[in-house]
Amino acid sequence: MKNPYLYGYLPLFTIILFSFTFGIFAVSESLQLFQSIGVYNGMREFLSDLELRFVLLIVFALLFFMFFSALKLIGETIHELGMLFFSKDKEGQTIHAARGGYVIFFFGAFASLIGIQSLLILVVIFLATVFCYFIFNVYKMSQYMSITGVIGLIFFEVMTWFVIMALVVYAVIKLYNGILASLPFA
Repeated sequence: MKNPYLYGYLPLFTIILFSFTFGIFAVSESLQLFQSIGVYNGMREFLSDLELRFVLLIVFALLFFMFFSALKLIGETIHELGMLFFSKDKEGQTIHAARGGYVIFFFGAFASLIGIQSLLILVVIFLATVFCYFIFNVYKMSQYMSITGVIGLIFFEVMTWFVIMALVVYAVIKLYNGILASLPFA
C-alpha cells in the first residue's frame, strides 16, 4: 500500500536546505562587506564572531526562506491555473502524478551544499533543479493531456514567468534610477 502523502514533507525540507545554503553564502559575503567598510569591529563590541555569524545566518536564512516559499506559492498557482485552462482532468490525477517531482528539488537542495562558497554554483544548481523539475512535470502531465494541451501549458507557464520577471526587473530599474536621480551629487 502506498501512502499518497509520502512526499508531503519534501518541499519544506527543500526550502529549508536552499535557504540555509544561500544564507551561509550571504553571511560570508556580508562579513567581508562589513570588514571592508569598517563596521565589523563595531559589531564585535556587542557580539562575538560566532554570535554575529549565527544572528546573520538566522536573518539571511529567514529572508531566503520567505523568498523560496513565495516562489513555490507563485509557481504552484501558475501551474494549477495552467492546468485549469489546458487539462481535461476532472479527478485531480495530474496533481498527484507530479508530486514525485518533489524529490528532484530535494536532491537539488542537497546538491547546493557543494556550492556553498560560490553564488554562481548555487544559482546554477537551483536553475538546473527547476529546469529538471519542469521537464519531469511536463512529462508527467503529457500522460493526461493532449499534445495541444501540453504545448498550451508550457507556453502559459513560460510566458507567465517571463512577464512576472520582466515586471520585477522593470520595478528594480525604476527604483534604482529614482534613487540615483534623488541623490544630491548626481
